[in-house]
Amino acid sequence: MSLHDDAVLVLKGYEDQDELRQVYLDHLAAHPDGLWKSCGDGHVTASALVIDPTRERVLLTLHRKLRMWLQMGGHCEPEDATLAAAALREGTEESGVAGLTLLPGGPVRLDRHHTPCAWHLDVQYAALAPAGAVEAISDESLDLRWFGYDEVAEVADDSVVRLLAATRARL
Repeated sequence: MSLHDDAVLVLKGYEDQDELRQVYLDHLAAHPDGLWKSCGDGHVTASALVIDPTRERVLLTLHRKLRMWLQMGGHCEPEDATLAAAALREGTEESGVAGLTLLPGGPVRLDRHHTPCAWHLDVQYAALAPAGAVEAISDESLDLRWFGYDEVAEVADDSVVRLLAATRARL
């Protein structure tokens, strides 16, 4: 199965945000290249909120280009077999945390936002950090820091706050 086919199946199975979900499906129907950065009309991306529920905290990255505290995530790559795999790869690469596992049940949220390269149709997952997780900053980040659940609204935008709320509701 292609990544495009997987994305369509994942989105068809996602049972929230009906209107936005349909925007994603329409985009993929109109753009066979709708998962790739080269698609100028926007592209599907995958992200993962790295969470440590036992310590009630999340790991956020200070994005190098956007200069905002965000969850880990980004563009799909040709080697990604699924959206979940893309989210897990991005989460691992950008956090440096080995042994992340995605929260069961598929995507937690969808978020469409404009970036310097194009519209991102982000499929957002949550990744559970293993006990004793050690983070390591990547080239895509200015900083990497754990924040308590109650601190996220002070440093991150509404999209991250909504993602954290949806993730906590699933725990």
